[in-house]
Amino acid sequence: MKLTWYGHAAFRVETDSARILIDPFFTGNPTFPEDKRAEAVDGVTHILLTHGHGDHIGDSLAISKQTGAQVIGNFDLIQWLQAKGLENCDFGNTGGTIHPEGFSVTWVQAFHTSGSVDDAGNSHYLGMPNGLVVHFDNGESLYHMGDTDIFGDMALIEELHQPQVGIVPIGDRFTMGGAVAALACKRYFNFKAVIPCHYGTFPLIDPNPDKFVEAMDNQDSVRVATIGEPMSI
Repeated sequence: MKLTWYGHAAFRVETDSARILIDPFFTGNPTFPEDKRAEAVDGVTHILLTHGHGDHIGDSLAISKQTGAQVIGNFDLIQWLQAKGLENCDFGNTGGTIHPEGFSVTWVQAFHTSGSVDDAGNSHYLGMPNGLVVHFDNGESLYHMGDTDIFGDMALIEELHQPQVGIVPIGDRFTMGGAVAALACKRYFNFKAVIPCHYGTFPLIDPNPDKFVEAMDNQDSVRVATIGEPMSI
């Protein structure tokens, strides 16, 4: 599995059978390297969305129109995007699983919010926030936690899925901070690799992963990504 972080919670995941973007927040993301845009969307087959905030929906509509990639999200979010012109899509909801070609996606819970405020100030509910567990046909798996706090039922996610790779928000204020994120990883999971994200994007959240790395006791499983640089897991 090859993963590339594009800042915030945006990742490209490549396997033998799929090329996936998760939460592709490119436009408006001050950490996104514009010179990597063509590379980021090249050959993309699917776009997975954890929830309906703009810093996670990001460029999904534009990328789907450009590449034909299928956008996958919860039912309410996909309906909202369809009203905005999305054509190629699939959907589910918390606890459900779908099986696109080459992998499966299961929606699990996350402790956060999900919605969009329009230009008139009206708030639109876009379904529950989620984490996403992806199982690839080659046996690899990952858990993108989305935006969340720690919760005890993470133990059930480990029991049901045993994800090998964890993508973990650590920036505090809008998600769990580094120390709590480390507790979640150590208490509930047996990750082969843990990649922190959702930090360093805006001044309101933590600027670096230091608290997380320290609280993880500098375990070898921690992989601090460099924005725009692929890593093999």
